[in-house]
Parts: sequence; C-alpha cells; structure tokens
Amino acid sequence: MVKALIFDVFGTCVDWRTAIARAVSAAPPGVDPLAFADAWRDEYQPAMDRIRIGNRGYVALDDLHLENLHRVAQRFGVTAPDALNKAWEHLDPWLDTVPGLTALRQRHIIAPCSNGSIALMTRLARHARLPWDCILGAEIARDYKTKPAVYLAACAALRLPPDQVMMLAAHNDDLSAARAVGLKTAFVPRPTDYGPDQTTDLTPIADWDHIAPDFITLARAL
Repeated sequence: MVKALIFDVFGTCVDWRTAIARAVSAAPPGVDPLAFADAWRDEYQPAMDRIRIGNRGYVALDDLHLENLHRVAQRFGVTAPDALNKAWEHLDPWLDTVPGLTALRQRHIIAPCSNGSIALMTRLARHARLPWDCILGAEIARDYKTKPAVYLAACAALRLPPDQVMMLAAHNDDLSAARAVGLKTAFVPRPTDYGPDQTTDLTPIADWDHIAPDFITLARAL
C-alpha cells in the first residue's frame, strides 16, 4: 500500500540540458552552449562524491553548482557571471510532468527527493509549476543520493515505513539505491536527459515495481 511517491527531479521531472544551454547562450559569449552545459553537469557527480565519501562536510547544491560554474568557465577561457547559477531554478518540465504529477497527487503524497537544496527545489517548483506537497531530499539528510540516508530521511520526514514509499526516477542507480533500503520503485525513462546521443538509462536494468513511458501512464497504472 504505497502512500507517498518521491521523485528524482533533474532529468526525471525537468529537462536540465535545454534550459541550461539556453541560459549559457546569453552569457558568457563565445562558447558552445550545449558543450558548456554538458561540462557543467559533468562536474555534478564528482563534487557530490567528495561529500559522499567524507572528504568534505555537507555543502548545498547551489554552492556546488557555483563552484563548478567557475571551474568550467575557467576551462572554457571565459568569465561566467554568478547570476548564471540561477539557471538551475528555471528548468522546464517535460511535457507529461505537470499533468502526470497532478494525476498522481490525487491518491498519493508527492514530493521531490532530489540532490537540490530546499531553496532550489522551491524556486524550481514555482517556475515549472510542480505541485509538490512538500520538499524532501538531500538537505534534510545532509548528504547526497545515492547514499541510503537520503531515501530514509524522506521516509522518516513523512512518518512512513520505506515499503509505503515509492521512488520514481529515470536513473537506474537511483532506483537501485532506493530499493536497497526497502522503498518501492518506478522507472520512467527520459531518453534525451543527456541529449540525443544518450546511451545510459534508456531501459530498466531490473524488475522495478513499475515501468512506464511517462508520468501520465504511471498515474493510470497506480
């Protein structure tokens, strides 16, 4: 009896790549917007890994993104304004996201379980009109997915046992980590999450509890 659904956000609910490239195209000048966006995103996991393995205390993703922005801008030989970091708060939802979340919310509590901070997730929700019931994720756990503490902190915040919470993601590793600590799982692929040449997460790698092509189909199944 699943009572709550928690969601990965970047890539699963919103198209980060298109929006970041659009923001980069305005500033800084003289760079390939998509190449810059990809390079910026490529710094995401290494920055969190330093925290996951204990080499650094918890730092909110907003600050990690800004550090990564400066690192990538230097590599591209440009100066990027700090304001560009706000682009992560203005990502656009996939076409099925808002109607799908609205349908799923009729019977379940819905919330993000993202590596994004509460501030970032709140502002992104206002921009993309994501109808969350609350904001959960990394900042509550003071750690980053795919560490078990992040999923368990979301369940604890909702006062629900893990088997009454379902993790929804377009990334198999996210679902593997959630299942390992007792959550239910649902896979919704986003085949252009990393652009048209994406080679990972195109298909499920396990028998997740639900597999659906989009949120609307998933809502019907649930």
